[in-house]
Amino acid sequence: MQSDFENGGEIEKAAEVYSALRRIRPATKADLKRYVKVFLGIDVPSKKICEGHNVPLDYLWHSFSADFGAEKRANADAIVWANRSGGKTELAAVATLLDCIFKANCEVRILSGSGEQAGRMYEYLRGFLRGGFEEFLDGPVYKGKSSFVNGSAVEVLTQSATSVRGQHIHKLRCDEIELFSEDVFAAAKFTTQSMEGLTGGMEMISTMHRPYGLMHKIVTEAGQWGTPIFKWCLWEVIERCRGRNCSQCQLWSDCGGKAKKAEGYLKIDDCITQMQRASRAGWESEMLCKRPNLENMVFDEFEPDVHVREIDYDANLAVYRSLDFGFVNPFVCLWIQVDDEGVVRVVDEYVRSRATIDVHAEEVKRRTRGGEGRVSATFCDPAGKGVNDVTGTSAVRELRSLGVTTRYRRSGILEGIELIRRAIRAGDGRSRLIISSRCGRLIEALRCYHYPESAAGKGSELPLKDGQYDHPIDALRYFFVNYRFGGKAASRRY
Repeated sequence: MQSDFENGGEIEKAAEVYSALRRIRPATKADLKRYVKVFLGIDVPSKKICEGHNVPLDYLWHSFSADFGAEKRANADAIVWANRSGGKTELAAVATLLDCIFKANCEVRILSGSGEQAGRMYEYLRGFLRGGFEEFLDGPVYKGKSSFVNGSAVEVLTQSATSVRGQHIHKLRCDEIELFSEDVFAAAKFTTQSMEGLTGGMEMISTMHRPYGLMHKIVTEAGQWGTPIFKWCLWEVIERCRGRNCSQCQLWSDCGGKAKKAEGYLKIDDCITQMQRASRAGWESEMLCKRPNLENMVFDEFEPDVHVREIDYDANLAVYRSLDFGFVNPFVCLWIQVDDEGVVRVVDEYVRSRATIDVHAEEVKRRTRGGEGRVSATFCDPAGKGVNDVTGTSAVRELRSLGVTTRYRRSGILEGIELIRRAIRAGDGRSRLIISSRCGRLIEALRCYHYPESAAGKGSELPLKDGQYDHPIDALRYFFVNYRFGGKAASRRY
């Protein structure tokens, strides 16, 4: 038998080896997975289940490897779109720890949509530090800031533009960005810089709740800037299903056997309970990451896969135009045709702000195939007949003098909305609206036009006039209320 002294020596030696291994930087994605499992007790899911999705380990490796060797990049920005309870915040805390202990002089900031959310990420980090990483610290762990012996530091920022402005850092982790104000997000874009051999990176992390929210905008524009999106849903993080009868499982219609291949940590019974509590729209948005929650949308039955196609002008059909006036807010013109089966075809759009009526008139005429002689009617906002106090004339009168004759019919907002809804999907289930893929602003408006948040579920009937989505919708409803609906449209001189 070994003496107590010998046993103690072996234990001490093992502790030294364990401590030394903790200081070795992972060189591959597999090394990273093992490191996090051994030293943090987190088995990061690494098996892709859904087509087109990523796994949490993909995000963590992207964040960690951006500053090293062959993986080093000029831009470390990333978008993380994942389900509720999908481990986003905890993984971001892991990424923060790895940055601070393996990247000397790395400045990391945590910014969240709420103080509570920012505190959650930092509390995860504090827990990691107390679990054996104390040797890396340079002093005590403060409530909102920690420093490391290698010169790195992490700090929690408050959700304000003042807090964000003036920061010059390497890494910014924005958690629950869906809850950010536009001002704070705009200021945050200018905080990261590549310095001292480290790549600047801004990570935007959230579930996508609303189609008109900030996360939706960021994801939509990601391709334009080349920002990678790391997306995963319930099936990438749920535990493996063992011994359950699929035919009797409430998750079957969504699962279809996916959980049989999963390697995550979310308990199946918890997921079933959450599904039963939630609406279908909320479940698809929050857990399946299929699309944003449409419960507050005006046109919740609009589906780009159904209503958007590659269409062009048909020389055999009449051409209509529909206008919504604006200067700071956009001026909108839609070119519309109706086929023999009554299907409304929006074939082109023109959207522009801060231009005068003569500029708009020239562009509208230039883009009209076959000239003004091909136009059966141009419909507009009745408010366009109002006389401007500065110019002494009206938009309708100016357009007429420039060769664009308009017609209008007074109507309520709800009347036009109901006609658009009927075209999107009538009572017989048919759709009588097709939009050309070139009409990007109208498509976005149909997806994002919504009711005021404060009035959701409280009987509000009028959508929000946000100056962004309402103008293309207004132009579309002017067409519907004038074309063969509710009487003859007026054509008047002023």
